[in-house]
Amino acid sequence: MTARLNSAQPYVLGLFRIVIGLLFAVHGAASLFGVLGGAAGTHGGTIPSGTWPGWYAAVIQLAAGALVFLGLGTRGAALIASGSMAFAYFDIHQRVALWPIQNGGELAALFCWAFLVLVFTGSGAFGLDRLVGRRTAEGGRPTAERAPMAA
Repeated sequence: MTARLNSAQPYVLGLFRIVIGLLFAVHGAASLFGVLGGAAGTHGGTIPSGTWPGWYAAVIQLAAGALVFLGLGTRGAALIASGSMAFAYFDIHQRVALWPIQNGGELAALFCWAFLVLVFTGSGAFGLDRLVGRRTAEGGRPTAERAPMAA
């Protein structure tokens, strides 16, 4: 059973990356463009351009979420996204109360840890990182695939 689960690991990781990236990008799009209900607390509106930290967080959410969704520069984009969610949790949510259930910071904490996992695991299957990484500088031949490490 372990061997079968391990063989599916890159595909499940790729699907995980796609879902997390899409959900993160949707938050940014809602805040920046007022789509899908708009920014939280604005009744369908947007965050005013240039306001700190909300507008900058929304830009990071849209850009990093899209990159993670596509699997392009996944590790770097996930690192930035994870850091932005850590900042959101400790600077915004933890001022209200200690525990995420009390301060409304569950999404920030979950996104932070999900992106941190992607920093260490990479894009998995279905990512554009794999297409770009397969080419070598000389000759354009595909390089050997590296299987993810099993725990």
